[in-house]
Amino acid sequence: MNKKEAVLDGILLQGMLPLFFYEDAQVSVQVIKTLYNAGVKVLEYTNRGKEALDNFKIIKKEVLNSMPELHLGIGTIKTADEAQQFVDAGADFIVSPIIDAQVAKIAAEHTLLWIPGCMTPTEIHQAQLNNARLIKIFPANILGPAFVSSVRDLFQGQLFIPTGGVEIEADNIAGWFRSGVCAVGVGSKLISKNILDKQLYDQLYNDTCKALELVQLSK
Repeated sequence: MNKKEAVLDGILLQGMLPLFFYEDAQVSVQVIKTLYNAGVKVLEYTNRGKEALDNFKIIKKEVLNSMPELHLGIGTIKTADEAQQFVDAGADFIVSPIIDAQVAKIAAEHTLLWIPGCMTPTEIHQAQLNNARLIKIFPANILGPAFVSSVRDLFQGQLFIPTGGVEIEADNIAGWFRSGVCAVGVGSKLISKNILDKQLYDQLYNDTCKALELVQLSK
């Protein structure tokens, strides 16, 4: 199985894709270790600050040393240059808030999963033309589960993952899965600024276990 298939299978099995960025590299490492210990095997670090690339390199080294089962991807990739930098740093998959054909091409060249963000049927079609196996519905809190329910028959067989405002709450998660998504992306609702700033790793561990359990019950 190639890396692209392994990551996609991992996301489908996990049913959830945690994502975050934090300026401090060592806090970022501890957050990822906490998520991993709670059962997370696929994770997105986001390119949302000037420290992101240097942090990613530090995190990747730690993943190779102590988290061998973790697939570590990079998110918020908007240009080919960004994509290539993080691929060179060891990214296992690429997530974008937009559709960029050059980013898709770099992912394809390295047999990596590319997950573009879409919010219209036209964008979904464009993503499919660029061979997106999994499409991010973004921003999820604006579009809502009803959007997925409305478009899924137009794009039969396409895999969707909503990101942006998904709540760690049974009704919300169940509603998304009922609409036809294959997984949910969870960011600040799970890995909040308070958890990051105060390094509340026990709370993060417990919340992650709860979130994984809710997802499995909803799938």
